[in-house]
Amino acid sequence: MISTFNRAKLNSLLYDFYQLAPIRITVFDDQFVELASYPEHIAPVCQIIRADKEGYEHCKKCDREACLRASKQRAPYTYRCHAGLTESITPLYLGNITIGYLLFGHVFAYDSHEKGWHAIEEKCRNYNLDMKLLKKECFSMPLHSKDYITSASHILEAVASYLCLERMACLREQTLPVRIDEYIQTHFLENITAQNIAEQFEIGKTQLYEIAKQNYGVGIAEHIRILRIEKAKQLLENNNLSLAEIAAQCGYKDYNYFITIFKRTVGISPKKYQHSYFSLLNTDRTHI
Repeated sequence: MISTFNRAKLNSLLYDFYQLAPIRITVFDDQFVELASYPEHIAPVCQIIRADKEGYEHCKKCDREACLRASKQRAPYTYRCHAGLTESITPLYLGNITIGYLLFGHVFAYDSHEKGWHAIEEKCRNYNLDMKLLKKECFSMPLHSKDYITSASHILEAVASYLCLERMACLREQTLPVRIDEYIQTHFLENITAQNIAEQFEIGKTQLYEIAKQNYGVGIAEHIRILRIEKAKQLLENNNLSLAEIAAQCGYKDYNYFITIFKRTVGISPKKYQHSYFSLLNTDRTHI
């Protein structure tokens, strides 16, 4: 685990979230281990599903895959779980390192209980469950609209930002992922590769890849490319630099290769990006 949490403040914050949106919220660390939740106990529907071994394993797998997807897209991820209930996950970041996840879940987000029950019954039919009891619990759950879920996910994102800003979540400075991230942040504009980094920290490329996938959601090479392109965007917002100068400052000796990579990543050429930026800027100024 590369993160520590102020448990007292964390539990208080989860309680406050529940008062605004009466949905169970859970905090996972970077290893997908549950650290805290409010309310403490999961919804009866989930208790019934998790009573089946296969259902329980699917729950854990679903949570893990959703966390990884949220981390990769660096934004909240709302989805229907394997059993048909709606959940939303927001990653916690300090710098570029994922230090944990906030999840609210087990929400019955359907137009009617009948429609929701048919969907859940279909998804859970292969589990060894008391289906009559499951149906009873489903029909006792409150119905939530799409707008309600969207608003709750926005609050969840604000909670995540607050956690990081208040330093309730903090990095253990000497952990390997943190040292690797610091090294990349210092050298990503230079000619570094996954092999260079593995040698620098005396680890195998497989271990480095696992660290990168967990913390960035992508491999080392792609992470470096993303950092370089973000730097290029910043430089393109400065009219005083030529594309050749920007390419060089972003670690690309080959000017044409830089243009190809930028277009592949952003979807438009550097020149078009620059033109769009200044057009939007001028439009905003006109409206002021």
